[in-house]
Amino acid sequence: MNIHYILSNKITKALHSFGAPKECNALVVRQISKKHIDYQANGIINAAKKMNICPQELAKKVISKLNLKDIVSKIEISGKGFINIKLNSFWIAKQAEKALINNKLGISKIKPEIIIIDYSSPNIAKQMHVGHLRSTIIGDAMARTLEFIGHKVIRANHIGDWGTHFGMLIAYLEKLQNKNYNNFLLTNLDEFYKKAKKKYDEDENFAKKSRMYVVKLQSGDKYCIEMWQKLVNITIEQNQKIYYRLNITLTKNDIMGESLYKDMLPEIISDLKSKGIAIENNGAIVVFLDDFKNKHGKTMGVIIQKKDGAFLYTTTDIACIKYRYEKLHANRLLYYIDSRQHQHLIQAWTIAKKANYIPDSIKLEHHMFGMILNKDKKPFKTRSGTTISLTSLLDEAIKRAKNIIYKKKPNINKRNLSYLSNIIGIGAIKYSDLSKNRITNYIFNWDNMLSFNGNTAPYMQYAYTRIASIFKKGNIKKKELTLPIFLNSSYEIALATRLIQFEETIFLVANEGTPHIMCSYLYDIAGLFSKFYENCPILSEKNKNQRQSRLKLALLTQKTLKIGLDTLGIKTVNNM
Repeated sequence: MNIHYILSNKITKALHSFGAPKECNALVVRQISKKHIDYQANGIINAAKKMNICPQELAKKVISKLNLKDIVSKIEISGKGFINIKLNSFWIAKQAEKALINNKLGISKIKPEIIIIDYSSPNIAKQMHVGHLRSTIIGDAMARTLEFIGHKVIRANHIGDWGTHFGMLIAYLEKLQNKNYNNFLLTNLDEFYKKAKKKYDEDENFAKKSRMYVVKLQSGDKYCIEMWQKLVNITIEQNQKIYYRLNITLTKNDIMGESLYKDMLPEIISDLKSKGIAIENNGAIVVFLDDFKNKHGKTMGVIIQKKDGAFLYTTTDIACIKYRYEKLHANRLLYYIDSRQHQHLIQAWTIAKKANYIPDSIKLEHHMFGMILNKDKKPFKTRSGTTISLTSLLDEAIKRAKNIIYKKKPNINKRNLSYLSNIIGIGAIKYSDLSKNRITNYIFNWDNMLSFNGNTAPYMQYAYTRIASIFKKGNIKKKELTLPIFLNSSYEIALATRLIQFEETIFLVANEGTPHIMCSYLYDIAGLFSKFYENCPILSEKNKNQRQSRLKLALLTQKTLKIGLDTLGIKTVNNM
């Protein structure tokens, strides 16, 4: 039940029936600060101005047209023409009942789309580091969210397994194997990459061989392919361990690396040339885009093939878009990659559209995100200035969680301590990131993220556990709750109202790619439940009807927290 949509739709239709321009809408917003108002329609004043009539008169007309008797208990005009709406508590109770018995909390059915989400995308022969965290967990939260509401989601882990740097890596791996490093396992990927890069920068013969291997690799040379595959396999194996620890749904089957499109690249070049989109310029193949200017104000040229025949990332991304539309039949493409790649993405999209590889109906969205910062507001790194690996970050989170749990429960056995510290530590890392608006930078703070107070994973996980303990303490079976929900106190009404706003919350997250909205919603739920629990006796309530109603509200709260946290990829436990 999407209350926001219902109210917006009905009020907007009423506005248009009285002659409001098509661009005018109800502008319904949920009210937070005013206790006696649940929603407010703010679009009347703007519509009245365009119609050259009194806003309050238009508001009266709109109200007279509305049929909201079952949903609304009170509707009134305030100020210059705002429409205030108070929901009916009997209707709220009915919606809460429906949500409780439904696996998906009663959300409306949708027309499914095929949505491809491009996220994580680590490079080969490098350890995943803190810079991969946001793409990985935000992208995964969106994949879970969109799947939950009914879309077909294709996860695309566009790993950097192709490109010019592989000539360098293959040449260095050959050098090591020539020195009888037959069992070389790349246990330290970063060290391997750094040494290869240093050799490339300092040894011209090595650099020349590296450039030669790039072309040979892209031409399908058997030896280069074999060496390349070894680098890819070892890296993927290590990355999958990190995905498992982070509770990320990416698998090896979701890998759609740059190499997937390698056979398409010559055809792309040929096609773009034949269509007059690409031309030869100083030996390279270039696409000039009128919409993009260089620093001198001239039309920018995007190189898609170098003089030596090597292809570039832009060429691969053009092929990638073509493949995702033609082969995977995508309706919507979401990219969770660094904001610094925005111009590159737009250029690839522009060329793909010019070539008619995708229709205008395909939604292309770059969901950019900010950086993770230290307390000094600089990029989050070690004290020595090196980038923090994800493995060490997760190890530290679990270690800190273990210390906190042990202080609270010194008699806990080792097995439970290990289990809880993993769930709380990993959850804290993920929730801390997801609870921030993705477009902003945020400061990494261990103390805040592992706190059991405030908008944190431990606070949410504890709220879930607290409700589980009520049912355990009262030895209550869910099937025994046969009486209906009814709402008497303001605490019950406030909690139930927010609970039935789950659908409008999750659809907003799905449409905007903003999981922090789900975090804020769950934080509201946990806070409202705490007030409800403190002011409305549950197990000690002698009235059977009241007791069962409150138990059902508690159960719906627990279910909503569980589902909401699941969409974020955060685990819950029954005991803490």
